[in-house]
Amino acid sequence: MNTATAPTGQQQIIRKLLRHPSATIGATIILFFILVALLAPLIATHDPMKTNVAMRLKGLSGEHYFGTDGTGRDIFSRIIYGSRISLKVGFIAMTFSLGFGTLFGAIAGYFGGWLDNLIMRVMDMMLAMPSILLAMVIVTILGQSLTNAIIAVSIVYIPQYARILRASVLKVRELDYVTAAKVIGASDTRILLTTVLPNCIAPLIVQSTLGIGAAILDAAGLSFLGLGAEVGVPEWGAMLNENTKFIRKAPIAVTAPGVAIFLIVLGFNLLGDALRDALDPQID
Repeated sequence: MNTATAPTGQQQIIRKLLRHPSATIGATIILFFILVALLAPLIATHDPMKTNVAMRLKGLSGEHYFGTDGTGRDIFSRIIYGSRISLKVGFIAMTFSLGFGTLFGAIAGYFGGWLDNLIMRVMDMMLAMPSILLAMVIVTILGQSLTNAIIAVSIVYIPQYARILRASVLKVRELDYVTAAKVIGASDTRILLTTVLPNCIAPLIVQSTLGIGAAILDAAGLSFLGLGAEVGVPEWGAMLNENTKFIRKAPIAVTAPGVAIFLIVLGFNLLGDALRDALDPQID
């Protein structure tokens, strides 16, 4: 007699991910940058903040793998340490956006009525403005700094999580097991936390993965515009801003941080797309 059991839902998701080429490529890229960030002191060949005007705008060499920038700082080392900043920005911004977006979306979807209309109209007004423009307005009000850039990016993406969760809650709250929980006298808070939200996680997982890449890109955009990281900080967007004027003399000073941004955002986008497919029960 065959005693093999059918794979669980989690096992099926893992199998889908393992078979999905986008998941493999995306996870490999993300893991690479995480390892680079963790091992930055061991990988970097120079102090990323140390300037040496005598060595400014030097080309690729055995001493400076990616050359030097306009103040003689080692570009390779700044790229390595920049991975720490970009990953920090992405994960912190995603965490705050997800937290507040989940709160607002759950309240709006579950309780409905005037509270739903109030919350979602505010979300609609935020979505009506391009994300980078809204982030620029927030940073302008708060002042230039990497911390304020993270706050701005976090606020900008709250509506996306709120709308996604609200749509899921509207479906789940009408199901029989939610009605049964109400009948037995469970509180609204208990129903939301133990019955509704656990069944609305899948789309949030996908959006949060994509959101990390989007947050990194927006934060780099703010720094490129001079509204993010302070001057001298090895953040990839700030490096682009500082070295754009040297693009003819030292093109690697611009292309290196640009390629780093492209790759890390690509990694999260590929993994997010693969998660979307893996979490969709209609896709085998």
